[in-house]
This record gives sequence, C-alpha cells and structure tokens, in this order.
Amino acid sequence: MTAFSILDLCPIIEGGDARQALAETREMAKAAEDAGFARFWLAEHHGMAGIASAATALVIAEAGHATETIRIGSGGIMLPNHAPLVIAEQFGTLEALFPGRVDLGLGRAPGTDMATARALRRNLEAGAQSFPNDILELQAYLGEPQDGQRLRAVPGEGANVPIWILGSSLYSAHLAAALGLPYAFASHFAPDQLFEALEIYRTGFKPSAQLDAPYVLAAVMGVIAATDEEAAYHFTSVQQNFVNMRRNARGKMPKPVASMDEIWTEMERTMVEHTLRFAIVGGPDKARENMARFLADTGADEIMVSIPVYAIEARLDAVRRFAALRDSL
Repeated sequence: MTAFSILDLCPIIEGGDARQALAETREMAKAAEDAGFARFWLAEHHGMAGIASAATALVIAEAGHATETIRIGSGGIMLPNHAPLVIAEQFGTLEALFPGRVDLGLGRAPGTDMATARALRRNLEAGAQSFPNDILELQAYLGEPQDGQRLRAVPGEGANVPIWILGSSLYSAHLAAALGLPYAFASHFAPDQLFEALEIYRTGFKPSAQLDAPYVLAAVMGVIAATDEEAAYHFTSVQQNFVNMRRNARGKMPKPVASMDEIWTEMERTMVEHTLRFAIVGGPDKARENMARFLADTGADEIMVSIPVYAIEARLDAVRRFAALRDSL
C-alpha cells in the first residue's frame, strides 16, 4: 500500500490569528496520527499573513508534543535562509526530543517575497549557489563526529536525521539523484515538470549511505467531503488564495464561497486550474478515481496531501476521508 502523509501549512484564517492556527495544527497532527498517516510535515514561509509556520522547527516541536508515533518534519526548511550549523542544532534538538521520528526536508527557494528574502539571506545569490555544499555540510554536522572535527552541532552530531530534497524543478531532481536522497516533488503547486523530474531522479539515482534505491514522494492539494459539491465549495478558499497571490494581494485564508465566477477573471481561472490540476477534490468516489490515476501516472512511493480548508472541522473530516481513500486503494 502506498504511504500517505500530511503537509500542514498552519493556515491563519480570516477572523483568526496565529494562536488559533497553531492550536489547529496540533489538532491536525493528532488526527493524522490517529488516522495512520506516515508523516506530518510543516513548511517554512515568511512574511505571509495567512501562514503561521515561519519558525518551522518550533511548530514541528508542537506537532511532536501533540503526538506519539507519527513522523514529524519539514516540507521544507529553506536551507539558503540559514547557516547549516543552526539547522543541525535545531533538528538535532528535535531528534533528541522525539527520537526516531524526525525528517528534514530541504528546499532552496526563499519561501517568501524578494524583500523578505533579502532580510533573511542578505546575499541571495550566494545562498542559492551554495545549496549543494550546504547540504553536505549539514550532513556532516548530523553524522558521527570525526577525529579532529572543529565544528560540532550539539545537539545534532550523531543524530543522523534523514534528509530529503524538496523541489519543483529539474535542478532538484538532478541534485536528489546525485546525493542519493529521497525526493519530494511539489506537484501540489508546480505541476509542469513533475514527470520529467521523476524520470531524471529515478534514472540518475546513485545509492548513498541513507538510501539504496530511489524514493519518490509526490504532493497534492486535496479536499474530500461527503459530496463533490461540498468539496468544491471548501476548495474555493485555496482558489481565492491563488488569485490573490497573482494580484499581489496576499492575506489570511479566505472563507469559502458558493461560486468563484464573480471573483476571478477567465485568465485567472485558467491559471489557477492549470496550477492546481493535480488536486484531489470531490466526494469519496471521485477522489478515489482521481487519486488512483495520479498514483498510476507517477508511480509515487508516497503521497503527501495538503488540505487547504478554512474550517478546522472540515479539515479534520478531510484527513479521515483521505485515510479511508488510502485504505481503499
């Protein structure tokens, strides 16, 4: 059976605040564990009114305290925003708190707008260009200490936290293959190069100390509800989000609406539907049909579902329904 996992963006909804978002993320983590999901990951974003996971390691710790067995981690940490030693210490600390449960997914995008990226990185070009070397440095900090090693991550050394490469481009596929690391593709918002990237990764994969064969995780947006109509209604929240991003008018997660017709232009509708074309949205039957097709097309070893739903009750219901879908495949 294909493994299923949850990507949580710790959404701040209209009428809500970060405190509420963090509490709901704890609920989501517990629901994911109760439903038998493999992992519960959180993503690093900065300067976004609708996302409360900027201090990603802290929010991962909250998910860890809310659960007992599910793997927790990052999908991902934007490594060029940080010194590798700092991330080794953070994730070494998480591994000490939650032994054998922590994953470290790494990306090279800023996770924000360019002005905020400059405030985070100071030197944007150096950060992106050093990404492969920063991964190797991070692996060394998290590995067993070597004789004469001057720089040490404490906590961190010997933690051997599994590292994943996250990406939405062919560059990330080449890098994950060359380093022999598991590969998570962001097809939930960047579908265009999915199949080419997976082919590059699988054919170019070189076994490593961490992994002896390619391992693919593919991400999808998803909403399952009692009916197709109810799922489509909840999905209008993320559709509005993407329209707002295109208009450079980002805000908190909007309430769902009965129809998008008066909100988006025809060009915006085409753009959003293209971007979200792998989304799994519908009642149980439609969702199962679409997920089975996506699995057949990608051959993914694991599916990670992001559930962009405004109301926590509907979000939790979707978690349970995705677990039932998984068990029916």
